[in-house]
Amino acid sequence: MKHTTYIVFILSLLFTTSCTDDFQDINTNPNAPVSVQPSLLLRQVIYNFGEEMSYEGFVAGDLLSQHRTALDFNLFDRHALKSPQLGGNPWPIFYTNLRDNEIILNQAKTINAYKVYEGPALILKAYMAAGLTDLFGDVPYFEAFNGVDGSVTPAYNNQEDIYTSEDGILDNLDKGIIAIQNYNDAITLEGDILFNGDLQAWIRFANSLKIKSLIRISDKIDVSSDLQTLFNNDNYIKNNTQNAVFDFTNSDPNSFRLAQLRVGDFNNFVLSETMEDILTHFNDPRLSTLFRPFSNSTTNEFNGLLNGIDGAATTPKLANYSLAGTMFREDTSTLDANFITAWEVYFAFAEAATKNLITANAKQLYETGVTLAFEYWNTDLPENYLTGTAAFNATNKTPLEQIITQKWIANTINGYEGWIEYNRTGFPELKTISASLNNDAIPVRMPYPAEEATLNADNYSKAAARTDNNSINSPVWWNE
Repeated sequence: MKHTTYIVFILSLLFTTSCTDDFQDINTNPNAPVSVQPSLLLRQVIYNFGEEMSYEGFVAGDLLSQHRTALDFNLFDRHALKSPQLGGNPWPIFYTNLRDNEIILNQAKTINAYKVYEGPALILKAYMAAGLTDLFGDVPYFEAFNGVDGSVTPAYNNQEDIYTSEDGILDNLDKGIIAIQNYNDAITLEGDILFNGDLQAWIRFANSLKIKSLIRISDKIDVSSDLQTLFNNDNYIKNNTQNAVFDFTNSDPNSFRLAQLRVGDFNNFVLSETMEDILTHFNDPRLSTLFRPFSNSTTNEFNGLLNGIDGAATTPKLANYSLAGTMFREDTSTLDANFITAWEVYFAFAEAATKNLITANAKQLYETGVTLAFEYWNTDLPENYLTGTAAFNATNKTPLEQIITQKWIANTINGYEGWIEYNRTGFPELKTISASLNNDAIPVRMPYPAEEATLNADNYSKAAARTDNNSINSPVWWNE
């Protein structure tokens, strides 16, 4: 009976005149969506990128920037960056989310009902592309992200082009702003866990990213006019209520990942000696916010460990070193996934004013940045903090060093940012690590992952040749 039914069904298809026209309808599952709603994708992209990079920033970025160090599984901390262990592989995070964001962007450009998503998608693309190229240098960009519609072996593009060419970072930020300004329909932006659908907040976000990007490439290109215009227009993130962040919760599944993993993973990361020295130099109370006294302390003291120990040669005792503060495990409700904040913007403007790229009061901008950074980390700013060793014109410290060092402190958990800023400016002064696997040199870029040599061999070979065989000591364009 089953065979007869199947034959009759086949014959009916053959002799039905509309069989060809109806083929797609017959082979489409009416209960399965043919595309993902952009609201769901937008939430997914923002959350996944923020959550993944917050974890990466803690377990890998903070090691490179010397905010904290690892007791075990620490080849990455010893600068064997091609050997990621508990973290140190941000490449797929960027490409997965850039691909999904491109789906949103394509939907917004082709479906009128989704047009509200175009501006935010362009801004997110610029944000993630900047983070990607700042870490790796030249990367697949213009031919990437499009899935079945793009190349599976995309060419690597020069970082300068990624920043400055059409459809690059700066251009997409401008286009994103224009798309929002030109949008006048009533359909609201849904799935927005950064700004709850506030399109004007997205414009502030884009302008803040432009400020950051222009400062980053300022040693290569004259950006003074653009920065002055942004400063004068006064439409950027200016307080912590406007920050591009989303809050972690204090329970699964939206708590910070280190709160969900086994305690052994959390206990692997302790205060770096570099971080301890800098915070102690400033008599900075954020030491007790970001870290906790070591277990063997009798007077609530803090103790850091020099980065990059050789775990095979020495076994440091956990009880002698300071773990991360309770906000990173016991109570993550006060912790944010940080895209960009007011303090970062003010420190960028303070640097611009110090370098005479804009006409503004650098000291005032610096002090506003410090004040906002303390507020961000829920720590009271001591009355004498900005007149002591943390003063803008402190003895034996240049204003630029003070600015970048304060930015570095506040970028805890965003450790990749601290490391990138160190590579760009040389501040703060980092230590030579204990047992280097990179000839005592601090790396200046992340290496391309090993799978690129297999999956995109020809293009990888060209990019590797431009970086001294994929060397972690080959500077990116804006740092050459």
